[in-house]
Amino acid sequence: MPFFRFTALTCCLAVLPYQTVSAQQSAPQGFLYGVGIGVNQEIYQGYRQRVIPLPVLGYRGDKLSVYGPFISYKLADLGNFTISAKLAPRFAGFDSSDSDIFTGMAKRKNAIDAGIAVQLRQQQWLLEAETLYDVLGHSKGNETKLNISYQVRQGPVVIEPKFGISYADSRLVDYYYGVRIDEATSTRAAYEASGTVNYNAGVAISTPVLFGGMTRLGIEHHWYGSSIGNSPLTDRDSGLSAFLTWSRMF
Repeated sequence: MPFFRFTALTCCLAVLPYQTVSAQQSAPQGFLYGVGIGVNQEIYQGYRQRVIPLPVLGYRGDKLSVYGPFISYKLADLGNFTISAKLAPRFAGFDSSDSDIFTGMAKRKNAIDAGIAVQLRQQQWLLEAETLYDVLGHSKGNETKLNISYQVRQGPVVIEPKFGISYADSRLVDYYYGVRIDEATSTRAAYEASGTVNYNAGVAISTPVLFGGMTRLGIEHHWYGSSIGNSPLTDRDSGLSAFLTWSRMF
């Protein structure tokens, strides 16, 4: 499903590639450029995958981090514990041309999410929690996430397995997976989706050895709650997402 993991590209780009350093090191600061691509295996019927190209132009400072459309501003830094304000796109939704299952349905739009995130780092462990809200008002919903990851360094390569759990409220899930009464047909029943808990697990690999920049590759598997899996718009309750980025400091 697009909206949980691609909030982030949350797919996977929730941890920015130029931030990949050991727990004892400081991330480099300054402007950067690069390219990226994300691929998400959709669970909508007849809509197999979503491909998102991401030209990258960004900046990382002491408090402000910008990575393409992803923006974070550090509000408090208490050693291993930080609090940040975040702004991120939600690459999600559909229009009637994406699949036959959407014929006659109103378009579900991309969104911009904003909220608060906290991070707790202990050596190679990183615990992250965030709550983001649709500030454009398309769904008027919110999503809360909790992720834990661990960094393993092998020479110039950093390997980072990660596990996460999220809760999306009923307004968010119903906007993207519900079927309104006036959209119901003989083959697509009206459906009001409730809030749901979702899970993901994956791994990211980063290295600075290619083309003078930071290369980051990641893959995740996602498991979605019953209110998504039972939607008449879906034909599965799990899927994969992957991303590849390359960035370099100016």
